[in-house]
Order: sequence, then C-alpha cells, then structure tokens
Amino acid sequence: MNNKIAIGADHAGYKLKSELVSFLEEKGYSVTDFGCPSEESIDYPDYAHPVANAVEKEGVIGVLICGSGNGISMSANKHRGIRCALCWTDEISALARQHNDANVISLPARYISLKEAKKCVDTFLKTEFEGGRHQRRVNKIACS
Repeated sequence: MNNKIAIGADHAGYKLKSELVSFLEEKGYSVTDFGCPSEESIDYPDYAHPVANAVEKEGVIGVLICGSGNGISMSANKHRGIRCALCWTDEISALARQHNDANVISLPARYISLKEAKKCVDTFLKTEFEGGRHQRRVNKIACS
C-alpha cells in the first residue's frame, strides 16, 4: 500500500488522531494532518472532505476519526472515488481491504481503545485487496 497517509478528525477524535499521527510517523509513513487542531467543537465534514480529496487526487490512504466514526465516514463516502469503511476491530479492517478495496478507514474514537485503533490502522495498511469476485462487487458501488 501507499506510504502516504491523509488523516483528519473532528473534536471527538482529536486525541486519538494525535496519537495515530505519531504512531504512523514512527512506522515510517508520511502523514498529512488535515486537522482538526483541538478539542474545540467543529463540524466533521470540514475535515472529511479534504482527506477524501487527497485520497481521490493523490492516491494516498485516508484515516478519519470522529466520535462514532459514522458521520465522518458518511461525509467521505459522498466522494465518488472513496470507499470509507467504519472499523473497530482488526478483522473488520482486514475485510474492508480484502473484500471492499477500502481506501479510507474510519474509527469511532469514543468506542475504541488506542491499542485497538493502532491494530486496526496497521492491519488496514498492510492488507491487500483480493480482487477476483470482489472486484465485480466493488465496481457496482459507485452510482452514476
């Protein structure tokens, strides 16, 4: 997978995002942090869209975080080239890549430990898309 990561979060995901940026940089990834810059209340789409744009235009991998992981992933999935998967275990992270060719992982900051979040991201980044029958299904995701 790509060595470049685009990451973004809302206020609920700020602390987890900060920890994951350090974790990813220590592993040798080049990380672009699209914010948010603090725990001050903000709107998650304002951070999901820049990450989604980077994934679409630059071919980087995206990491998004909000309280439940839902709102920020819904925002990212409005982009035609994005397949953002809400993950809370490493097994789900692996399946998102293997079966769905997900290019963005969304994490639920209020419902996941730092340890599990690191496992999810690490698994997501190391797992390849299986293609085959899954490619046919992925091709049907985007609407015209």
